[in-house]
Amino acid sequence: MADLPHGKRAIGTKGVYRNKKDERVIVIRNKARLVTQGYTQEEGIDYDEVFAPIARIEAIRLFLAYASFKEFAVYQMDVKSAFLYGNIEKEVYVCQPLGFKDLEFPDKVYKVEKALYGLHQAPRAWY
Repeated sequence: MADLPHGKRAIGTKGVYRNKKDERVIVIRNKARLVTQGYTQEEGIDYDEVFAPIARIEAIRLFLAYASFKEFAVYQMDVKSAFLYGNIEKEVYVCQPLGFKDLEFPDKVYKVEKALYGLHQAPRAWY
């Protein structure tokens, strides 16, 4: 935890909770994820550009045809989990999550070093 530097803004966070169920609709696992409220970020202040790792179907077909022609090995990867491992270059601070506030230091914030879901910087950090 750190004090919020002068001229910086802290981005809010929220918890996203989901129950995984089996085929009999019995809860087998509870999942929780901390997500930033990226909609509160302002372009030019909190981030410079937005990058979306989305490919058009034509580009994918062309890539697969070329890889097949050249006999390249093509591998699949999970883009969602890749977001969690990208380093953030710009200083980003988030508020303490609701329900997990430190009562001794309620005004402290967290400095984000790895990409979190919801940040506009997350896709660029992954790329």
